[in-house]
Amino acid sequence: MTTRLFLALGLACLTLPLHAAPRTALVPGGIAHIPLGPINSGRPEARFGGAPVLVMQEDKRWVAWVGLPLDLKPGTHTVTVKQGGDTAEMPIEVGDKAYPVQHLKVKNRRMVNPDPDDLKRIEREAATQNEVKTLFRDEAQPEIDFVIPVKGRRSSAYGLRRTFNGEPRAPHRGLDIAAARGTPIVAPSGGVVTHVGNFFFNGNTVFIDHGQGLISMFCHMDRVSVEAGSRVRQGEAVGTVGNTGRVTGPHLHWSLFLNGTPVDPALFID
Repeated sequence: MTTRLFLALGLACLTLPLHAAPRTALVPGGIAHIPLGPINSGRPEARFGGAPVLVMQEDKRWVAWVGLPLDLKPGTHTVTVKQGGDTAEMPIEVGDKAYPVQHLKVKNRRMVNPDPDDLKRIEREAATQNEVKTLFRDEAQPEIDFVIPVKGRRSSAYGLRRTFNGEPRAPHRGLDIAAARGTPIVAPSGGVVTHVGNFFFNGNTVFIDHGQGLISMFCHMDRVSVEAGSRVRQGEAVGTVGNTGRVTGPHLHWSLFLNGTPVDPALFID
């Protein structure tokens, strides 16, 4: 790392003010907020784990918002920053976090042990979701000051280690908000609807791309009122709460992706 870039990064660390939202959490499933230097030094590029990360202007400084995978090991990890002809490795110290276990009962046994045709469908849908959630649409200043997408009780937090009918399954990579069927769901921030579909586990689903790899996924919806390709504003209705897919009752499952990894949505609204 050159002395010039090192000094710029160090100055930013000392002078960058705190912002109300999102809230940082240097743990698996959390997010990191990294100062990158003053805006007069030119827009930098940053990558984490090979994936591009969100870089934006905050109070005359460039900063990066980095999503930390739920399976990330505690310890020191690095973000690669390129600015002009200079390259720097910025360290992130990630701590540990123990997420609790949640036991759920599902009446539809196929939602716990899918049959062979279901598994083929699930595989196809996984490929589609992986493509959509890793999109990186250029947006100079993504709106990161979110509003909650639906009014209701938070029934399942992000990161829960789950069992369905006594069988261990993947951790919960989203936030569940319980509400009556038909309750309006709104866009937490402005963006572009990139995909609308019906999935085996997720039911009726909408993806909203907020820009630079910050992507919302809404699942288990009843009615969808937007189409792929449409632009939505913060607070604009996108559909209603339902109980489609694998559910124990009507609710909204909200996943939030940052640099291709699902992070805790509560960090953007609390």
